[in-house]
Amino acid sequence: MPYRYFYDCEFIEDGRLVDLVSIGVVDEYGREFYAVSTEFDDSRALPWVRRNVLDKLPSPADPAWRSRERIRGDLYEFLTEPVRDRPAEKIELWAWYAAYDHVVLCQLWGRMPDLPREIPRFTKDLRQRWDDVGRPPLPEAAAARHDALVDARHNLARWQAMGG
Repeated sequence: MPYRYFYDCEFIEDGRLVDLVSIGVVDEYGREFYAVSTEFDDSRALPWVRRNVLDKLPSPADPAWRSRERIRGDLYEFLTEPVRDRPAEKIELWAWYAAYDHVVLCQLWGRMPDLPREIPRFTKDLRQRWDDVGRPPLPEAAAARHDALVDARHNLARWQAMGG
């Protein structure tokens, strides 16, 4: 039985490197996780990323700002806590255009072999599912798009609109 998480990552990428800015994760039951990396290199951000992502981040004094090491530990606890004593339930990850999000998530642990066994080696793609189920109407995106937590919530709403 799957325990589903819906997530979104904001990142800076240049065609070679993908650098986590923020991650938002929600589960089907209302639990939420949000973190902003203290380690991304904002000098590599394109103007679009500056305008649409960096300018929307919370104040650096906000507790969401964490080191990658702390994000990794806190995210691991968030993802595994509900299934820890339920071996029949496995974590399932979902994202909209999931490829880059999955790479960013995995890079928190380093190389893919370093990803803990409890965390899936792939993320299911909501955009592909939408095509597969006949492109039903989806909820409108919030005005605060490109905020990782807002987008993660929207991914859950998309899943629900597709019949879950």
